[in-house]
Amino acid sequence: MSEQHHYPPLRPTETGMRGRCPRCGQGRLFSGFLTTAKSCSSCGLDYAFIDSGDGPAVFVIFIVGFIGMVGVFVTEFVIGAPMWLNLGIWIPLIIIMSLGLLRPLKGWMIAQQYARRAAEGRLHDE
Repeated sequence: MSEQHHYPPLRPTETGMRGRCPRCGQGRLFSGFLTTAKSCSSCGLDYAFIDSGDGPAVFVIFIVGFIGMVGVFVTEFVIGAPMWLNLGIWIPLIIIMSLGLLRPLKGWMIAQQYARRAAEGRLHDE
């Protein structure tokens, strides 16, 4: 006899940003840094539906780009730091911020996709 499990709806910000399964909140969503696992090790959810596309990268570009440009302008025009100091500070910070945000934002978008039951658009002949 098969067992039916009831999974309460979980908030995508909590499960996705932590890299957990969007259905049970327990299993790991990623098998590598950005590589998604085949399925949840806890509840068995098949992750074949996952297609985050370029969405996480776009969010990272907008967020880190804004923070980086404001920071560069402040250090250049307000503080008057030389260019070598600006490059030495902001290039590593932009790389660190980009890598730090990419995985949580990808997890969040996958969890949103699961919560909204998003799927590829199809045309039907009616």
